[in-house]
Amino acid sequence: MDEELRSLTDRLRQEARGAAEFERLAATEDHDELAGVLTAPGQPLWARELAAFRLGLAGDRRAFESLVLFLNHRDPQRCASAAHALARLGDPRTARAAAALATNELRVAYALHPVRLLAELGAPESVPALITTLQRRLRPHDPYRRVALACVEGLGALGDARARPVLNEALAHPALAEAAVHALARIPGQRGKPG
Repeated sequence: MDEELRSLTDRLRQEARGAAEFERLAATEDHDELAGVLTAPGQPLWARELAAFRLGLAGDRRAFESLVLFLNHRDPQRCASAAHALARLGDPRTARAAAALATNELRVAYALHPVRLLAELGAPESVPALITTLQRRLRPHDPYRRVALACVEGLGALGDARARPVLNEALAHPALAEAAVHALARIPGQRGKPG
């Protein structure tokens, strides 16, 4: 069993508080049944999340919209699980949706997992979205350092030369400087400047 699926199943089993429906949804191999949970009215949040996650891991694109909603959820565990499933879903809309969430300043408090997903996907949208998000985080007294750090690490992993200017700017920020040096070192032909 996928480790992320095991972790999600354990978490949602507790949320479901012994509901018989939980064990049925956790065990079923019927994708139509799982997809039905996503559209049926009155379904509990745990049921929708379980169905979307399982469909996502199976590559069933009917999970896409639900997973994107969970990627932007206030609960970090739901965001992390959705990012994991979206990375495996193989839907071409995923990177565009993650980029929209990562760059939405009204939802920046929930941008960490979309940023990490963009880095994992390595899609054409990834580098521009990470650059935009990081530039906004370099303002004085920005409270979203974890998002900024994830952008720096993601840009380093992607190794795209377009990231050099913003990574050089990040060197001036003590919380980001070390990661920025490492990220710059991963860009071909670029050496990180000393902080």
